Amino acid sequence: MFDLIVIGAGPGGYSAAIRAAQLGKKVACIEKRPGKALGGTCLNVGCIPSKALLDSSELYETTLHKMEKHGIKIGSVALDVAQMLKRKDDVVKTLTTGIAGLFKKNKVTPVYGAAKLTSPTTVQVTADDGSTSTLEAGHILLATGSESTELPFLKFDGQRIVSSTEALTFPEVPKHLIVIGAGVIGLELGSVWKRLGAQVTVVEFLPRTLPTVDGEVATTMQKLLTKQGMTFHLGTKVTGSQPAADPANIVITATGPDGQEVHFEGDRVLVAVGRRPYIAGLGLDEVGVAHDPKSRRVTVDRHYRTSIPTISAIGDLTDGPMLAHKASEEGIIFAEQFAGMQPHLNYDAIPAVVYTWPEVASVGLTTEQLKEQGTPFKTGKFPFLASGRARAMDEIDGFVKVLTHADTDRLLGIHIVGPRASELIAECVTAMEYHGTAEDIARCTHAHPTLSEGVGEAARAAWAGQSVNF
Repeated sequence: MFDLIVIGAGPGGYSAAIRAAQLGKKVACIEKRPGKALGGTCLNVGCIPSKALLDSSELYETTLHKMEKHGIKIGSVALDVAQMLKRKDDVVKTLTTGIAGLFKKNKVTPVYGAAKLTSPTTVQVTADDGSTSTLEAGHILLATGSESTELPFLKFDGQRIVSSTEALTFPEVPKHLIVIGAGVIGLELGSVWKRLGAQVTVVEFLPRTLPTVDGEVATTMQKLLTKQGMTFHLGTKVTGSQPAADPANIVITATGPDGQEVHFEGDRVLVAVGRRPYIAGLGLDEVGVAHDPKSRRVTVDRHYRTSIPTISAIGDLTDGPMLAHKASEEGIIFAEQFAGMQPHLNYDAIPAVVYTWPEVASVGLTTEQLKEQGTPFKTGKFPFLASGRARAMDEIDGFVKVLTHADTDRLLGIHIVGPRASELIAECVTAMEYHGTAEDIARCTHAHPTLSEGVGEAARAAWAGQSVNF
């Protein structure tokens, strides 16, 4: 008998399991991924391996195109895709092994197999060999994450038409990679293979890229990626596929913005149109856990409890952005509430990052959202071309954009496109978490020369009406 059974060992699940165990609860965590690999999609086939490939491909492109400008001359440069993939796998293995070590250290019981709810307090686990066992607990937490969304007329085959999982393991650089979907995953993986030498065509149904990002930032990022060699077809609806004359290729059919049929031929197709909660085989209907059959989202209250009082859910199963750090924080908050504590999570201060180059990072509301709400706001901007540090790095693309309430100066949103935006956003999150103002950031002394000065100058522009250094 356990105090808590966690189903799913991804960022949300393992964080909840470890924190609950630290607070004195007897915890089991069930994971169905083959090979007893903990860490969920994020560590195994998502955040971590994609960032490993992004860093490797960035180094390759830097070596080819940027070193000479710095006075560094390099002879012949060769690409070893197998070694690059091996390094990526080694990074993943190290981190997943680390989660197993944390389970052992904190006395979390790992259970391997597919979980199914059989009552409000029991779970049946089917192991890889087909054997079954039943676990019982006072409470059950669902943290099964999400899976890639498949288009009904363009089924994944694991070879030519793939999800993000297979796009992390191409044994050779595609000649022409067609990316369906101009969201975060599509642009990140498209960037990896573009840097390594592939022709990359992005086909997007909407009239813009990165639909959840501030419009000005998205437009800037599209221009920069186009400059890097990507081709974009926006407002274009994919309708299916057909064989190509070359048996190694496939032809994607689509309808363009003008209503005319268009065709795209390539040797690999990455379908990156989003993700959906993973609930297959969980037994939600049998036990009575309320969820939306269309979106698959599980209905929870502010304490993450479902319609069944002894069953809770977090992460990608619930409303909100499908982000690993959102799931992780929810897991910790849930565990602390379960132990009788009263923590909180500010959903208005959860950052989001796109790991292209330059990077995109944001927290809070976008310009479009503020206009839609009718909120009076001011905008402060600072371009990296005016940053001494960015100029020294030869990384001057992008800007910092600070949005504040026109009457109170309170921070409403901060959006960055530029070098190391993923790190710069942390200061902004902290300021927003403590209900800060643009003046608060501007009054903080930022080291010179650093990229972070750009955040301070954009905040000064929003607060004082102009920046000192631009």
